[in-house]
Amino acid sequence: MSTVEGDENETSGDASNPSVDKEEKETGSIRNDISKDSEGGSKVVFLLKAAGGAPILKKKKWALPRSRTMGHIVEFLKKYMQLDAQQQQQVFLYVNQSFTPALDTTIGSVNDCFSSEGTLVLHYSLTQAWG
Repeated sequence: MSTVEGDENETSGDASNPSVDKEEKETGSIRNDISKDSEGGSKVVFLLKAAGGAPILKKKKWALPRSRTMGHIVEFLKKYMQLDAQQQQQVFLYVNQSFTPALDTTIGSVNDCFSSEGTLVLHYSLTQAWG
């Protein structure tokens, strides 16, 4: 999963900032320039917002290839938030604060139907919040 640069909530991709390097290693993300993300429509830009008492992410704006599934986002959130696998903690993902898309749905198709101003807004929660 790659971050989108130019978001005011993000830290800069400066190599002299050790916290950025540490965070990139933990998440396995690769920083890409916004112009690369939007070339040919191959990536979808989306926001992840916390709901229902879920921990708030430091970065809110992300980009993924259109062919990735919603399940990939759920797995990423579990790893990023370091949820305990033995306790079987779940992450619920919502579109438009109302419904949960199937985990095998591609992010490209969800973006085509529900994006606003070129950005898809997804809410995540550790408990059922809507729907």
